[in-house]
Amino acid sequence: MKDKLLSWLNFALVVDTFLVLASFFWLAIAVTGRALGIPLGLDLWYRLWEPIFTPAIGILMGGAILSGIVSWIGKRLAANQQVNG
Repeated sequence: MKDKLLSWLNFALVVDTFLVLASFFWLAIAVTGRALGIPLGLDLWYRLWEPIFTPAIGILMGGAILSGIVSWIGKRLAANQQVNG
């Protein structure tokens, strides 16, 4: 059960990572377009920042911390079982 949960968590974090990276590349392209006078969606990106990109970054950071804590606890429990078993 724990392994399946961690697998789903890792999959969700990978998808979230690609969303965050795509939003970054969109921002970079849109800022470049704005500098060149080409509309490439910077205004839309700004409108999506608060409802989509900010939570995606927060979920990515929180999920990475949670995954690290769960992994650390699992290693500690495994080490204790080897010592006691």
